[in-house]
Amino acid sequence: MNARPGPRKDAVDAIIEQWAAVRPDLDTAAMEVFGRINRISRAVGDRQEKTYGRFGISRGEFDVLATLRRSGEPYTLSPRQLSATLMLTTGGMTGRLDKLERAGLLRRSPDPHDRRGLQVSLTDEGLRLVDEAVGAGLAVQTEALSALNSEQVGQLADLLRELLAGAA
Repeated sequence: MNARPGPRKDAVDAIIEQWAAVRPDLDTAAMEVFGRINRISRAVGDRQEKTYGRFGISRGEFDVLATLRRSGEPYTLSPRQLSATLMLTTGGMTGRLDKLERAGLLRRSPDPHDRRGLQVSLTDEGLRLVDEAVGAGLAVQTEALSALNSEQVGQLADLLRELLAGAA
């Protein structure tokens, strides 16, 4: 009877083996998990950045457009709401809004309920672009998960949800 081969070795395994050789007293289980999470995030993030670049936007700019899109009609939020959702400073948000407004993907207008405030809204072009870009970005993520079956993807999502809840 043939033994089933184990998972392929990866770069994280090599790091763990090096630590085991010089510090066998360390429990490196967390390093194995977070090393892989970080590498996956970086690899998929880089692919998404290239994908969004085809639409003339960065990942951060996509996040602004996607947040407006997810808010539902009329696809309008205040800069403060956007900053809070995206965990950005108001200064960081202003730069993104400036670029997206110059590109005609969103518009800023006075808030009718607060004379001191502004509203940020998707333009028709911004709506069209974000709807295309979200599909392309999801395709990148789906491709990254293609080594897993649907049950494994569900299990991974559940485990990561638990991990995130414990880390927050």
